Amino acid sequence: MEHMNVLESLQHLNGRVAVLGSMNADYTVRTQRLPQPGETVAGGELEILPGGKSSNQAATAALLGAQVGMFGALGTDSNADFLASKLESAGVHTQHIARMEGPSGTTVITVSESDGENTIVYSPGANHKLSVDYVVSHAQELTSYSVLGLCLESPMDTVIEAARTAHAAGMTVLLNDSPFMAHLPSELINNVDILLANEHEVAQIIGLNPDIDWAQADWNAVRIALHDLGFDRAIITLGALGSCVIDKETVERVDGVTVDAVDTTGCGDSYMGTVLAGLASGFTLADSARAAAYVAAYAACGYGAQSSYGTAAQIYETFSL
Repeated sequence: MEHMNVLESLQHLNGRVAVLGSMNADYTVRTQRLPQPGETVAGGELEILPGGKSSNQAATAALLGAQVGMFGALGTDSNADFLASKLESAGVHTQHIARMEGPSGTTVITVSESDGENTIVYSPGANHKLSVDYVVSHAQELTSYSVLGLCLESPMDTVIEAARTAHAAGMTVLLNDSPFMAHLPSELINNVDILLANEHEVAQIIGLNPDIDWAQADWNAVRIALHDLGFDRAIITLGALGSCVIDKETVERVDGVTVDAVDTTGCGDSYMGTVLAGLASGFTLADSARAAAYVAAYAACGYGAQSSYGTAAQIYETFSL
């Protein structure tokens, strides 16, 4: 799919996406550069922004036009209402979110103004109270969607039950292996249709040299290694090199989109949210990845996670010039 066709395709995302997992309040401070261990650096004003990997993915998909249901847990603090309202303003259906006694999930983020890189510390709060019983009690609502997005910021038993429930119902299950686990439970792998991971994570998953030159990688060998682990479909993100899409016997490289990044927080989540929306709307895995490259690049041009995300029209306008 060519450049303009990819951007035009963003206007046609209307599928049904379920996302189960984390919602966090991001406590964000910008600094000239990231501190070294044991070092104190001066920062700007503290901002509290909506985040959480799953919440970010849901917000992206909804902003692009998909019908999105968020499944997860918030606390009983002021952040809970803040996070739910932000999802609702993006167009996400929030009626199935549980409220658990105690704090909502939070992250503490430092953003370097010199290059847009960041450090993130995650405190799960209510996210770790999301139970198997919650999934069982919401199975009918969850399986009314066509695609399910999962990450690993929720308890593993809960993630496995969600994948099993969705897979049994014929949904497409996409797993973002983040926070990264090199050895995923076989019961999870067996109920996941597509893996999304970056190049460093995939190197660990299949036992490659961490210093591998990905520009010269033997992608067929990577495909076979992932197949042997149980993944026949995968997207491997490669930073500036774009991504590699493995779809059963097919291996396809997808170019990245170059921008002057100001903050990379949440860009990976916007990428996944776009892939979820694309798959739910009938796109191929490769075309979903092509669209995701533009959406993530747009997000890198703004500060914060959800606060930097754009609608399909905004992204089209930015990159069609």
